[in-house]
Amino acid sequence: MTAGSDSVLELLPMVFAAPNEAVARAELVLDTDPSPLHASVAHQVIGIWQRDFGDLRIALRHLRRARDLAARAQEPEREADVLATLGVALVHAGRTRQGLAAFERGVARGSGHTRARVLYRRAYVWWVLGRHREALEDVRRAIPVLRQLADVIWTARALTLRATVHLALGAVDRADADFAAAERLWETTGQEHDKADAVESRGLAAFRSGDIPAALRLLDEAEERYAKLGTPMFMLYIRRCEVLMAAGLAPEALAEADAAIAVLDEIGGQSTRKAELLLAAARAARLAGDAPTAIARAAVAVRLFAGQRRPWWETHAQLVLIEARVAAGRRSGRLVADAAAVAERLASFGSPAAPEASLLAGRIALSLGWTADAERHLAVAARSRHGGPPLARMTGWAAQALRARAAGSGRGVLEACRRGLDVLDDHRTTLGASELRARATAQGAELAALAQQASLDHGGPRRLLRWSERWRATVLSAPPTRPPADPALLRGLTAFREIAARAEAARMDGRPVPALEREQRRLEREIRSRTHHMRGDAPGGGDRFDPARLLDRLGDGRLVELAVLDGRVQVLLCGQGRVRRFEGGALKEAVAEAEHVQAGLRRLAHPGAEARLPLVEAAGRRLEELLLGGAVAHLGSGPVVVVPPGALHRVTWALLPSLRDRVLSVSPSAGSWLRARETEPPPRGGHVLVRGPGLATGGAEVPELADRYGTAKVLEHDDAQVPRVLDELDGAALAHIAAHGTFRADSPLFSSLRMADGPLIVHDFERLARSPYRIILSSCDTARLASVGADELLGLVTALLPLGTAGVVASSAPVNDEAVVPLMIALHKGLGAGLSLAEALRDARAALPGDAVHQATGWAFAAFGAA
Repeated sequence: MTAGSDSVLELLPMVFAAPNEAVARAELVLDTDPSPLHASVAHQVIGIWQRDFGDLRIALRHLRRARDLAARAQEPEREADVLATLGVALVHAGRTRQGLAAFERGVARGSGHTRARVLYRRAYVWWVLGRHREALEDVRRAIPVLRQLADVIWTARALTLRATVHLALGAVDRADADFAAAERLWETTGQEHDKADAVESRGLAAFRSGDIPAALRLLDEAEERYAKLGTPMFMLYIRRCEVLMAAGLAPEALAEADAAIAVLDEIGGQSTRKAELLLAAARAARLAGDAPTAIARAAVAVRLFAGQRRPWWETHAQLVLIEARVAAGRRSGRLVADAAAVAERLASFGSPAAPEASLLAGRIALSLGWTADAERHLAVAARSRHGGPPLARMTGWAAQALRARAAGSGRGVLEACRRGLDVLDDHRTTLGASELRARATAQGAELAALAQQASLDHGGPRRLLRWSERWRATVLSAPPTRPPADPALLRGLTAFREIAARAEAARMDGRPVPALEREQRRLEREIRSRTHHMRGDAPGGGDRFDPARLLDRLGDGRLVELAVLDGRVQVLLCGQGRVRRFEGGALKEAVAEAEHVQAGLRRLAHPGAEARLPLVEAAGRRLEELLLGGAVAHLGSGPVVVVPPGALHRVTWALLPSLRDRVLSVSPSAGSWLRARETEPPPRGGHVLVRGPGLATGGAEVPELADRYGTAKVLEHDDAQVPRVLDELDGAALAHIAAHGTFRADSPLFSSLRMADGPLIVHDFERLARSPYRIILSSCDTARLASVGADELLGLVTALLPLGTAGVVASSAPVNDEAVVPLMIALHKGLGAGLSLAEALRDARAALPGDAVHQATGWAFAAFGAA
């Protein structure tokens, strides 16, 4: 390559416009026996690429060579520029003292334009080190010079950095102004990597302002841009982990952080980024309930940050380490002192996390009975309740609620909890994806528990019911956000269906399918990612629950709502114009019994297991004692609605002796039951019968039901493909789907029904304008749900209820396909006689043969809702 000095110098901005081309051209320069000046530039270009996207050890070798060549060329401005690049690399390698010394020499060697660029890069290093005041001072000195010289690229970089520092200090408005100004400048350049960085920065700003869907969308867009340039950016992964955690997706954040750490170790990348990723992983593990992993990751992060001389970061890692130790059950005066010291240091840094540390100190002190110390720390934390991002305000209200409880003020506790949960409601309704709305509720779990305990201690059963409802099935309390008409999402759903069908066919043939399974997982990630971009469009927190309205609607029936406080079941019996409370048993024992029943029903789905029947019935009696207690004697003779908490969603309620012969329905909440009760059927809705492939009986009930209904739309064989099925289900009065069901505990919105062209998943149902008024799912596991967030349930049934479905019949356990046929025929006979789903299901169970297989099949099905 024979180029003049100007063309060689152009390689430096090219590193962030066309990185791979810049490196290739720099290597050509080095192959042509260049002058020391040109060789210095080429080595610096390769060093920058390796520093940011590759092996830091290789980067340091090239940058030291670039520095020495610049000195040999007797070019002080060139030497100053290389020293700044080297300083950044040294700090990222954890050699903070050497890096800052390089910057001192660079500032001294450079002048004017070069010095402004050196100051910008030192400001970046101050930000990496968490020294935000020094960062703002250096960038304040650099920006006027860069603007005066019309250096668009470096001015935009400096504005982006200043915005990022403002975000770290909680100054979101200032950050937004700087990001906007930088983006306007970037649009005038060809700096593609910097443009991707600007998109990432906008994602960070959206997150700090509370817009999680926008943050996820922008971070995904930035990742796509980086991928096209071949420039992996580990800061992006750290930021996405932070957003995923705020969205309640802590396990996903932990997996992402650990994967990024593995890649970083493999390429010999930046030590600073590894420490930050370890901190992200520690936070994610703590939120995911994995205290040992959180302690291990946080301890290593603390050591790395200390060695890198990064006290801001070290203090944040210490906060996570203390939180994880408390989550592991540790309580001591030393931990109170440590948390208080961390809170003080965070406040001195201007960190938005300071109130969280004060709340932690107060909470530990309360557990030790140190009320005076607790009040001091909680009062500091409570100041954050009036301003800042939603999670900071919730921290403040949690502190205020704990203060009120310590002072014996039940009214104060309830007021603080109400205000804090209102903040969460506002935050939650910005989320369009039902999964994110459900998982976000975990952030208010402490407030909800405090409110329910205060209601129990200072109020009557009606108040406890109101607070139980305030926190139960909140995702179902507001209209769902429809997925956008996103062509990429539709393509992803179609591709997922095709790949899943091919994988299933290969498994049935006994062929290994690792490649198809990998592609299926990739498509699942893509679909989830795109649905997470949806913004919520439901203002406020949905309908407020009114106990009087519930009691009026119940008539001669009863509604049994189960709340859990301190690990014990509280039974709230609603009916006859009043709410009464009874004491149940230990939740842990009830969950264990429910699992025993599930195991027994799995065995009873196959002939020859009749000996299990008495054991299952005995477990049903024990469940009744644990879950209903003294309420059994007051159930009356009318219909019963059961509202269980998420932990008890797998209970087979029809097995309980006092409920076995009743009109029985189940609902995620009393409010959800009320909405279903008041839902009107579609005026012109028809009947749809769907028969999927691979059933042992071939869906034998469907032809008989077709004869019964006459005008019903029957979809089977090639007609039973997902697009056609969805089209017919939309707005139907009644749908009966006989198809294999698959429940996905790891990703409940990918639970599915097998159609002719592949799986019909929950995400597909969410695209319906109105789901069928009544829907009957006659296969295994269609009523299984995943408990997420605080007390939310995700799965097929809960996806249908907010979409216009007033009643569902589905199974929470494996069932015998042949025994299902007479049950379904009897069920539809009752519907034809004008009965509700719950009434028809009771009569259908009674009409079955008395053998163990048929009894178990009848118990496995439940009626949900109120139709």
